[in-house]
Amino acid sequence: MSLGRALAIARVNLVRLLRDRLGLFFIVALPMIIIFALGLQFGGGFQARVGLRVVDPGPLASALEERLSDDWTIVRHESEAELRVDVTSGRLHAGVVLPDQYDQRLTAGEEVSVGFVAPPGEVAIGRQQIVEAAVAEQAAVVRAVRFTAAEAGGEPVEYVETAEAVRDGLPDLGVEVVTVGDVLFPEELAGFALGAQSQLVLFTFLTSLTGAAQLILSRQLGVSRRMVATPTSMGTILVGEGLGRFAVALFQAVFIVGATALLFGVSWGDPLGVALIVLSFSLVGAGIAMLIGAVANNAEQASSVAVFAGLGIAALGGSMVPPEIFPEPMATLSWLTPHRWALDAFRELIAGGDLASILTQAGVLLAIAAVLLGLATWRLRAALTQ
Repeated sequence: MSLGRALAIARVNLVRLLRDRLGLFFIVALPMIIIFALGLQFGGGFQARVGLRVVDPGPLASALEERLSDDWTIVRHESEAELRVDVTSGRLHAGVVLPDQYDQRLTAGEEVSVGFVAPPGEVAIGRQQIVEAAVAEQAAVVRAVRFTAAEAGGEPVEYVETAEAVRDGLPDLGVEVVTVGDVLFPEELAGFALGAQSQLVLFTFLTSLTGAAQLILSRQLGVSRRMVATPTSMGTILVGEGLGRFAVALFQAVFIVGATALLFGVSWGDPLGVALIVLSFSLVGAGIAMLIGAVANNAEQASSVAVFAGLGIAALGGSMVPPEIFPEPMATLSWLTPHRWALDAFRELIAGGDLASILTQAGVLLAIAAVLLGLATWRLRAALTQ
């Protein structure tokens, strides 16, 4: 067997993948879009952009702005009309409108209305409650300022900083949170980590399945048979095709790991453990791609069936809905898929596990890969020598 020729066959498969612009969208862009959306849903450190209309801000208006900036990114506006346009167009998620002479009117004892602008929906209601809480906190400060000015004399605005300092020095009300029962998701899975793990397993498997069409086309066009007719041995051809499928799956997995770590700050855990699971699952992807490519005779039909089959196996394995919330019968069946073993290993690593703690999961994945690659090699050898 010539290793150089085998690597050349593998390189051709990878280059063919990288030249397919539509395919690259599903390999590069689509996983990131889904991971980003899931990260927002499960809490990915996202801060809404909220406009604040304020003119001639004084100490009270600035204090309210600082309080709101704890939860949101505040964008100042001097025009209420422009603020409403930005909210309507989606450039802002909400807007807060302070009336003119906000500080003077509050310290003078006038009733002041704070406007809130947001698209309709449950999210807007939650943001409105944050504004109402901030305004209520400031109302307590204003009452203290006016009382102090009435008793000690002077202008109320002179006591704003003192009242806020006294408020900040008061003991906070403690809230004890107790979790009853088992925790479904560890704290480390908050944000983008949950989506990153599930989409890595989903897209690595799908990319491998759809990539099997290239092997079918090579057989249909006679490329594989012509390679057999050359001095290239059958073993070299089989190893080269297997390495090609492995390179495609590995490219998908490594890209997701690297991109999510750089763009979303996802921590995958022990690097050696992550590398072992990524390599093991990529071998599984290579094995299933080789088997489909060796058995199927129609590339278009094989691609269609592969997508539906891949999505079904991914759903059963917990790549679409976290397996932690599966009912018991489905949770048991999920262990029949390589996806569940890979996800279980990633869960272990992100919770602080090391290489030794995921050897069982890696062993199962390698066993599945060995069976698939063995069947695929036997079937492809038979197909090429007929």
